[in-house]
Amino acid sequence: MKKIVLMTSVASLMALQLHAGGDIAPVEPAVEIPEVHSHTESGFYVIVKGLRIAGDSVHHGEAVLDGDSGYGFGIDLGYRLGHGFAVEYDFSYAENTVSEMEHGDVVAEADATYYTHALDLVYTYELTETLGLFAKAGYEYEIEEIDEYHIDADDNGFNYGVGVEVAMGHDYKFVAEYEHSTIGGPRGDSIFAGVMFNF
Repeated sequence: MKKIVLMTSVASLMALQLHAGGDIAPVEPAVEIPEVHSHTESGFYVIVKGLRIAGDSVHHGEAVLDGDSGYGFGIDLGYRLGHGFAVEYDFSYAENTVSEMEHGDVVAEADATYYTHALDLVYTYELTETLGLFAKAGYEYEIEEIDEYHIDADDNGFNYGVGVEVAMGHDYKFVAEYEHSTIGGPRGDSIFAGVMFNF
């Protein structure tokens, strides 16, 4: 009799535990934790900039062509390779006035336009989270047009530049740059200032 009562009690306890375990619902967190979506840059960027050219003097036959300072605009398309390096395709358009000089006297003046394409390697050194210094060098191709002097020429060479970039927000930076070209002509060196947009 005692064995039957003992077995019945054990069976009843096991049945109660199984029944209780089946009714247990998963515990819901009291506070819902929002998902965090981090923004990652693609590595691509665009720089839209204005420019000023310094002008230069070059020999053209018996005369000297003396270019004064002028203005223009440019756009750079870049991709960051990592470790501070990037590659860029640069295009710029500029114009200035070119004087034809003979024996030190101005004999004619004409408007000149320059279309410049470049492929550059850029290295940026980050001084702080918002300030960086960069240097660039690359191959350059330029078309020079001075209709009054019947000049429609193209030339190629190398360009070298240094500059600074200042972060103004997460997606854009202010950029200033000085650039020298080995292409001889009345265009001269360039100073750029513009805005970099990161993607």
